[in-house]
Amino acid sequence: MDGLRVIIGPMFSGKTTELLRVLRKYAIAGYRVVLVKPSTDTRYSSSKVVSHDGLEMDALVVEPTIDGLKKVHNILLDHDIIGIDEYQFFNYSKELIRFLLDLSNDKLVIVAALNLDFRGEPWEVVKEILPYADDIKVLRAVCTHVGRDGRRCGRPAVRTQRLLDGRPAPYNSPRVLIGGRESYEARCRKHHEVPK
Repeated sequence: MDGLRVIIGPMFSGKTTELLRVLRKYAIAGYRVVLVKPSTDTRYSSSKVVSHDGLEMDALVVEPTIDGLKKVHNILLDHDIIGIDEYQFFNYSKELIRFLLDLSNDKLVIVAALNLDFRGEPWEVVKEILPYADDIKVLRAVCTHVGRDGRRCGRPAVRTQRLLDGRPAPYNSPRVLIGGRESYEARCRKHHEVPK
């Protein structure tokens, strides 16, 4: 059981739910499972990964750098299945990619990440790992944009819309803003807005 799997999609597409579902399946089958989360993600819990729909699992909290992962290397080696949530928050380096690829030679490594930032631009750390993945699962949400007629769009959502005071956040907003439904919506490409 080895390889690198990547789960990507916009917010509210079920990435964390899918990651937790797969990890629980392996745990039930008797595999040693560990879940890693970046220390920057404190939305619902500082010590657990919690999905937007309330599923949760204890996590190994690390600084989102190659050094943060190296500090827990021995713990990772002691497990069969390694899940990493919110991978887009990790600082990109070629060493980080090599580290995960080396782990995936003997372990199953499953990474969940946003496909694009709120501007609709790729996260470097995500786009650089995709060519090395043995399997990529692309998830979509449902566009929640409400038109002038009061109806929701309902198209497949592939983007994450950041909102400030209920309006689309401008391009020059900070790239990272930890949040949930109070700050973000899932949008299709047509309704995704980033004012310049």
